[in-house]
Amino acid sequence: MNPRTRCCVVGGGPAGVMAGYLLARAGIDVVVLEKHADFFRDFRGDTIHPSTLRIMDELGFLDEFLKVPHNQALQLGARFGETIVPAADFRHVPGPCKFMAFMPQWDFLNFLAGKARPLPTFRLEMNAEATDLILDGERIDGVVAKTPDGTLQFHADLVICAEGRNSTLRKRAGLTPLDIGSPIDVLWLRLSRRPEDPTDALGSFAPGGVLIAIDRNDYFQCAFVIPKGGYDAVKVRGLPALGEEIAKLAPFLADRVGELTSWDQVKLLSVTIDRLREWSLPGLLFIGDAAHAMSPVGGVGINLAIQDAVAAANALAGPLAAAGPVERSVLESVQRRRLMPVRLVQAIQVAMQKFVIGNLLDVRASTAIPWPFRLLGALPILRRIPAYIIGIGFRPERVQTPAAPFAQTPPSAAA
Repeated sequence: MNPRTRCCVVGGGPAGVMAGYLLARAGIDVVVLEKHADFFRDFRGDTIHPSTLRIMDELGFLDEFLKVPHNQALQLGARFGETIVPAADFRHVPGPCKFMAFMPQWDFLNFLAGKARPLPTFRLEMNAEATDLILDGERIDGVVAKTPDGTLQFHADLVICAEGRNSTLRKRAGLTPLDIGSPIDVLWLRLSRRPEDPTDALGSFAPGGVLIAIDRNDYFQCAFVIPKGGYDAVKVRGLPALGEEIAKLAPFLADRVGELTSWDQVKLLSVTIDRLREWSLPGLLFIGDAAHAMSPVGGVGINLAIQDAVAAANALAGPLAAAGPVERSVLESVQRRRLMPVRLVQAIQVAMQKFVIGNLLDVRASTAIPWPFRLLGALPILRRIPAYIIGIGFRPERVQTPAAPFAQTPPSAAA
């Protein structure tokens, strides 16, 4: 059996599940292909931005969503030695939620998929890994995927590729992204958390290192920043040396760095900043990291991916509801709308990596607090700027897709 659908979304991350849900909610037949058996991926981002929370509010289930266990941050700060500098104040951002939420991404995806599954026009295929594109002349007509039932062809009038920065379909389409470059990589690891641990600073900075610690209630998901290509050198120094560097950055973790007993507990994230010159081909659209890989700086990659999904659904719901193929011009309109936010955020990330983080990775760097943080510490009103950029972003999207009668939220549920 080679099923056919109106739209096939490849990738079950935030962009893919959100795009699939919004289109299915509008009455479009959608199948979402996710190559893994579940959403549990320990090294995905955890940030749920105020702009995403506003989208959940527009969809009518914000209150229910906020019942999923999570942590809230009204402000984010950075630690330089014993000094904590407030850096972003979310209490003034527009929208119903004036905070950043921290929630494991698998909980976010399970919640959204749980809203999508009851829709008669939505199908989520787990363990379905897209391996190739199906061509009909010069037009993409679907994807080939490995599934538990063997290799299947999922024919579709439109394929949305949201499978991330290592996209197989991007390679199969022959599209090469513009590599903007990054001077850093990241080591992901876990360390246990205790109730008395501080939570008023997300990042710790000192000459020679940067550590981001995300509070997951009973443990910290830690990102230890290293120079690009420096993983082998870190391994040569050994786990005890890595533990000492972490303890230097975050002294409250010093008594538990011994929990790192194997390099299997440390995962390398090779940081990439790139973007496609063209996000589409006839019958094929790229969104999220598949269209533009972001640095983890600011944790904004998830925000941009979800905004892409909303913009794509807004543009595509009408054409997909009509008969016939979606015109290439409609796909190109998604890129035109989203390219400016991507360029601006990538430019900010490059500047932060080069002039702040990159400098701090040098052990000979000055111990003085970098001037941007000194300015944020001295002038509280300026903290609204990074909060807006991180929490809302440039050109935030609003849900404009209609809700089919079967997907409309009962008034009692929306109250």
